[in-house]
Amino acid sequence: MSLFRNYNTPGNGILKAPHEKKGFFKFWEIYGRHMWKLMELNFVYFIFCIPLVATVVLTLGTKHMTWIALGIPSAIVGPATAGMTKVARNFSQERPSFVFHDFWEALKKNFKQGIAMGFIDVLFILGFIVGIPVYKQLAEQNSMMYIPFVLCLACMLTFYMMHFYIYLMICSTNLTMKQILKNSLFLVNLGIKESAWTLLSSIIVILMVYLFMPYTYFIIPFFPLTFIAFISCFNCYPVIRKHVIQPYYDQRGEENPEFAYKKAAPDEAVFEDRAAEEAPVKEKKVRRKGKTIS
Repeated sequence: MSLFRNYNTPGNGILKAPHEKKGFFKFWEIYGRHMWKLMELNFVYFIFCIPLVATVVLTLGTKHMTWIALGIPSAIVGPATAGMTKVARNFSQERPSFVFHDFWEALKKNFKQGIAMGFIDVLFILGFIVGIPVYKQLAEQNSMMYIPFVLCLACMLTFYMMHFYIYLMICSTNLTMKQILKNSLFLVNLGIKESAWTLLSSIIVILMVYLFMPYTYFIIPFFPLTFIAFISCFNCYPVIRKHVIQPYYDQRGEENPEFAYKKAAPDEAVFEDRAAEEAPVKEKKVRRKGKTIS
């Protein structure tokens, strides 16, 4: 496949159904097409994360009670994450999307659930921050305490993977917060392959950003946040569609509008490009007097 295609050859124009590629190649093709828009989205989302980052820096080295201050900025980040996820989902599924409009609309629409999820995150993060070091210290004294230590680590990873589905369901369904949390736990296991690949990819991105600090300080506002979100949406939204969205339409006897393009004939196009079959227009030579500028 050449880098620059020849658009002068006859054949189908723009197809109603998207060209189907699989896995790795499809991911990079779609990401490359929307990369600059995702960088804009990353910058917008990063602005909402600044209060949370500032609070974390200010509370480092202080008493644990001051970590309660994380509640307010986390509540701000929650709705912003819903907005960012909505735009990243649209890009990953090749739906038309306007970064600022769709981000702000999704933020307002999912504001309550975003705030609720922000506070839930604070509670769990505080629990892991306190629990993991305590269990590790106890395990060094008593080997039997390695069991709760490993369980705590497993819960932390599971809770992190649940986020691959939580915000996607917040911005894609009308489920309650309780239903979303319950479904996300089940979806981690139902889509274990997608969950594992997303976890591995996000860990690699986070490690690369951490290992190359301070040089990555200039990259963080534009790249890693939406890149991880795009990976999550690309891998995990099909799992939600299969186990949550599609059963809803099947139960109601309705067709999922996402698959409307499949009804189009494989060779059906919006227009037919027949430019190469047309005879070239013969130009008449005009004799000009005087000087011409070439």
